[in-house]
Amino acid sequence: MNPIPLFQKLNQFFSNIISSLQFKSIDSDYHDHYLVISTIVFVLVSTWVIPKLIKLARGEKPLPPGPPGLPLVGSLPFIDPELHSYFANLARKYGPIFSLRLGGKVAVVISSPAIAREVLKDQDTIFANRDPPVVITAMDYGGHDIVFTPYGPEWRMLRKVCVRDMLGHANLDAVYSYRRQEIRNTVKYFYDRRGSPVDVGEQMFLTVLNVITSMLWGGTIQGKERAAIGAEFKQVVGEVTKLLGMPNVSDFFPWLAFLDLQGAKKEMKIVISRLEEIFQRIIDQRTRMDGQKHTQKGGDGNNQSKDFLQVLLQLKAQADAKTPLTMDHVKSMLVDMVVGGTETTSNTVEFTMAEMMNKPEIMKKAQQELDSVVGEGNVVEESHIQKLPYLHAVMKEALRLHPALPLMVNHCPSQTTTVSNYRVPKGAQVFVNVWAIHRDPSIWEDPSEFRPERFLNGKGDYSGNDYNYIPFGSGRRMCAGMAMGERMVLFSLASLLHSFNWELPVGAKLEVAEKFGIVLKKKSPLIAIPTPRLNGSAFYEFES
Repeated sequence: MNPIPLFQKLNQFFSNIISSLQFKSIDSDYHDHYLVISTIVFVLVSTWVIPKLIKLARGEKPLPPGPPGLPLVGSLPFIDPELHSYFANLARKYGPIFSLRLGGKVAVVISSPAIAREVLKDQDTIFANRDPPVVITAMDYGGHDIVFTPYGPEWRMLRKVCVRDMLGHANLDAVYSYRRQEIRNTVKYFYDRRGSPVDVGEQMFLTVLNVITSMLWGGTIQGKERAAIGAEFKQVVGEVTKLLGMPNVSDFFPWLAFLDLQGAKKEMKIVISRLEEIFQRIIDQRTRMDGQKHTQKGGDGNNQSKDFLQVLLQLKAQADAKTPLTMDHVKSMLVDMVVGGTETTSNTVEFTMAEMMNKPEIMKKAQQELDSVVGEGNVVEESHIQKLPYLHAVMKEALRLHPALPLMVNHCPSQTTTVSNYRVPKGAQVFVNVWAIHRDPSIWEDPSEFRPERFLNGKGDYSGNDYNYIPFGSGRRMCAGMAMGERMVLFSLASLLHSFNWELPVGAKLEVAEKFGIVLKKKSPLIAIPTPRLNGSAFYEFES
């Protein structure tokens, strides 16, 4: 396509306007206004129209359609805090792939299974990178974790360590005793408060945090020290999550990042220093313990199950020289496990409980299944969960309506590419709106209804192959903790439902409204009253 005729036509167009104006009697005020308008037109044409024409002349694909935005700030002033539903509304207007400018960055949002497949499977390698928030650089080991490390040998090493050596089925089986103990502690907690309102989400957050930290370093910290570290860790993790999810000027305008206008990076450094102290204390203690065992056993250690920290430190000592597992990697993976696993799991349990309480017949059906599989004279074990297809369907339906990461973690193309016949520039932020896909009426019948039956008979493959349903993502960057999350959610739900009936306090209303964040939250906490179902305190009073 030759650009010369286009420019000639454009020039002729403005010449005709100017010529027509010359025949008018123009007073000085009108003349001043004319100069201002013509200047604005010239700036717009030179900075917006002409570059677009040049790109078209070169045969470049256009960006996906989207809202025009304002100079410099783009669409930032118009962003709704509930980003998942805001993007879904824009998709209805601009289509299943659209773009918008967020300050100095281009964002591309995808809201259909077919286009998600293009990004997450057909061009998976190109989109396998991230655009990490600036606050990540406040960590000495920021960017050395499995979430934000660029795709390549280092990331593949971390992924292998995470999936094979930490979160594989055999390793999860080996640390089952930690999960079992914490779930039973939670059942006892609710039993001690039977007949009284409890905050289900808050307690489940503490439960999951205790489970994860137990699996990470359960053999290292004991007694009162463990409780103190757990409380400190909960506070620090909450602050890290808040800073990661906070809108930051430095992310939208990278050239201003060095100013740290909101002080987010400075605040993160303070928080991370506290986290660093906790980690170093635990790692030092674990190293001393392993040294003592090595000496006592003549170098063989013992045959007891290992917590994940012990596994990581041993892998570090045996690291491949080409892509070694460093102490920075060890610390970053500990952060990923805690930050990435606590809220995602506990919020899913809270949403699922709320949806079932909203439809008591579904809760009753799940409890009947538990009675037939577990029995009224037994407590739930993790071995039961594979025999509970209806409870599995309940969890799948909750993940459809309330995916833990509604926009997933952003993808960032390593080169300019074409998706659905549109140009996606290198370095763009690409969001897959899982929440919108899961509520698309062209895919799901009655999409806003909580109907677990739609996932019975083996339906609902969330391994990343069915792009209608991707609560854990898909492709190289899909959630490495899927097996862990599945076990924790099902084991938690089974224990809560088998041990108790649940009802709202008198006069309370049940809402299942959402609040957007990196992790989707319930807007108002689920306050419910547990009533024991099992006959006798022996089912609730467990030894610690």
